[in-house]
Amino acid sequence: MSIDLYQPFTNPATRETFRCISSTNEAYIMEWAVDPGGYVPFEHVHMNQNEVFHIHQGEMRAKINGQDHIAKSGQTIIVPRGARHIACNDKDEKLVCTVEYRPGLDHYQTMQCFAGLTIDKKVHLNGLVNVPKIMFFLKKVKAQSLARPAIVPDYLFRMGMNIFFVIGTVMGWEKLYRKYTG
Repeated sequence: MSIDLYQPFTNPATRETFRCISSTNEAYIMEWAVDPGGYVPFEHVHMNQNEVFHIHQGEMRAKINGQDHIAKSGQTIIVPRGARHIACNDKDEKLVCTVEYRPGLDHYQTMQCFAGLTIDKKVHLNGLVNVPKIMFFLKKVKAQSLARPAIVPDYLFRMGMNIFFVIGTVMGWEKLYRKYTG
């Protein structure tokens, strides 16, 4: 049975809850709720998508290409494709946003893999999902909606996907991929 992203799932380490609202070729739209002290575990880059945060409750602190940004309820932050960024909720109130990834590409499928690893508790203490397995899944799905760590050059990231694809194939990670994506 595949992961249903219309049902919320939470990463307890990062205090983030994710729930898909809509998934089309034009946009993947989700609700992103972050409890006080919650955070994205690493600065990253979306190579093929713009990411748009519509703040509904609370306040979001983001760093985009080294610049600090703060958005409150009713405001929007746009992260253009290719921009380094990271976000957190450093306030005492819950942060609730609608997040759009444009275009939608294969974001639903890559989020199923991310959700599956999170739900199965295949995450590090800082909340980062199992890197070798997510890299295997990204290569397996031929992901277009790639989010890579900002400190890793694109060519090294792609090389890592190739290496972990071979390892994952040998280790039988295909079973997990099918479990998560159906």
